[in-house]
Amino acid sequence: MTTDGAGASAPGDWDGTTYDRIADPQARWGRAVLDLLELTGGERVLDAGCGSGRVTEQLLDRHPDITVVALDAAPSMLVEARARLARFGARVEFLEADLAGPLPLDGPLAEPVGVIVSTAALHWVLDHDRLFAHLAAVLRPGGRLVAQCGGAGNIATVVDALRALGRDQPSPWQFATPADTRRRLEAAGFTGVDAWLHEEPTPFDGVEALQTFLATVVLRSHLDRLPEPERHPLVEAVTARLPGIALDYVRLTMIGTRA
Repeated sequence: MTTDGAGASAPGDWDGTTYDRIADPQARWGRAVLDLLELTGGERVLDAGCGSGRVTEQLLDRHPDITVVALDAAPSMLVEARARLARFGARVEFLEADLAGPLPLDGPLAEPVGVIVSTAALHWVLDHDRLFAHLAAVLRPGGRLVAQCGGAGNIATVVDALRALGRDQPSPWQFATPADTRRRLEAAGFTGVDAWLHEEPTPFDGVEALQTFLATVVLRSHLDRLPEPERHPLVEAVTARLPGIALDYVRLTMIGTRA
């Protein structure tokens, strides 16, 4: 996958430019995750699924003595992140890698990191057993994982709409329960594990804003499988089946320490 210099996306990639413009909900959720971090200073942090860097920027601003590895699988997201985070210079390194596979144990991850933070990314990885093992492999003993993603019941109205339209398979998401998440983290070598759900109903300023968010974020992988003429009609059909101009987000927060 490639991008042009403006951050436009190639087929199968995200639209990093539009995502950066509309990702206020993700930035808001990210602030809550950063509030859970207990940094003492000097840590090296992996932002696993940094997107366009909006939460990474908050992290670097809050903690001026840390360094960050900003990881994402989408080239256009990293184009946006590099532009947004350029002012931090050598405090941030960038890594294109897929959380669904083993992370490269060279380059920025040649040495284990002390903290892993992730917001609004891990539900895009279907196999959480492998995901947590991959994260543990790059986290030093005693290092901490603090993450949040979509959890059980997330965007249920969208899932119901897709099912009614015959567009629900295959699902691109893993919306896990807290119990399954705790079990998987412990199996991957984490201790002091906790996980919980909370609702985050997210309204939008009109139908156009909602449809842009659906097309760019929620339905991205569904639309990638369709010919171009069929994409916007699917967004409209899903929108018509929602109970309002809002999305019923449910967030799964998880914490743990590498044994």
